[in-house]
Amino acid sequence: MNRRDILKKLSFLPLVPAAIGEGKDSAPAAPVIRDLFAELGVTRVINANVTMTFLSGSLMLPEVLEAINSTSHDFADMFDLQDRVGAKIAEMLTAEAAMVTSGAASAILLGTAASITGADKEKIRQLPNLPGPRPEVIMQKSHRYHFDQAVTTTGAKIVEVEGPEEMEKAFSAQTVMALFFNAAERHSVTQEEFLTIARRHKIPAFLDAAADVPPVENLFKFQKMGFDLVTFSGGKMLRGPQSAGLLFGRKDLIEAAKLNHSPHEAPIGRPMKVNKEEMFGMYAALKAYLEKDHQKEWDGWLETAKHIAARLASVPTLKTEVLVDPGPANAFPGLVLDWDPQRVKITPQEVLKALKTGSPSIVAGSYKDKLRIGVVLLRPDQVDIVAQRVKQILEQAV
Repeated sequence: MNRRDILKKLSFLPLVPAAIGEGKDSAPAAPVIRDLFAELGVTRVINANVTMTFLSGSLMLPEVLEAINSTSHDFADMFDLQDRVGAKIAEMLTAEAAMVTSGAASAILLGTAASITGADKEKIRQLPNLPGPRPEVIMQKSHRYHFDQAVTTTGAKIVEVEGPEEMEKAFSAQTVMALFFNAAERHSVTQEEFLTIARRHKIPAFLDAAADVPPVENLFKFQKMGFDLVTFSGGKMLRGPQSAGLLFGRKDLIEAAKLNHSPHEAPIGRPMKVNKEEMFGMYAALKAYLEKDHQKEWDGWLETAKHIAARLASVPTLKTEVLVDPGPANAFPGLVLDWDPQRVKITPQEVLKALKTGSPSIVAGSYKDKLRIGVVLLRPDQVDIVAQRVKQILEQAV
């Protein structure tokens, strides 16, 4: 056999990972774990505040990571997956229908689009440039907020109202939906009044409850009240993918929302696609959230707050209080700190800056003119780190 024949045969042999000459009992090399934070120069942040999109929401549950990893190696028909995941989510929430969206803001846009177009393919194709008068969405003036841009992106016009009488008179032939922002500080029209008026005019009522769990009961409360569409963020306390959300309610509206969404190729929601891993992940997140012991989780948050307070007890004049935000958004406990500025010569804002710019970087919050330490997003290994850093900053100011 000549050299060329030998090389030809070798080219068909499988590649051997071990180096030639290693014994058969050699241990495999340990896998190299890349530190992408370090590789990209991104600062790790400890979130001692609440769920905020600019801080990447919350940390995904292990069940969510498992769902993402276990489904990432195969393809799926996205129409079929959205239908099946939506059906299971609807079953868990006792809703007519549901779908996974790319966050609550996307759900608002898709719900508005669904209310405008229904299943009309021509209208779906034309959004946001429907001919004729612009569709109208009724909102309370006190409910206007950054995210209502998702409404106007569809081409709809927002009609502001104050009080039940103004709302009653605001309906016209162009009205397609009424939007209620659950976390607004003031309601000139109560939820019950809002629903009664919208129902009387046969117009869908949409509730934005993006950050309004806990309590878990809120996932069921608003649709039982009569809202036709409800949205929650997936990446907040549900601890699903940050870029996912839930939209659920009336079946005809959910089906119309799907028609306005990816994987359809040309509707207004196409840029807001949700990948298959996020759909599986959102399903896993909701299932885990509904099955968890919520009282045990709540008690754990209270214990964490009390533990941090005990670690700070030696700071002169410091007073601590475990405060539960009244909600409806971010309705969970945190630790509020107050001190005599004549003894501890630093302001809460200066403490916040020192925490954020220190190492590790810690983002905390404020309550009125006091420092607030959030506890619900802290990993167990971060609790004493936060307590020690706050104590150090305050004691240095004495």
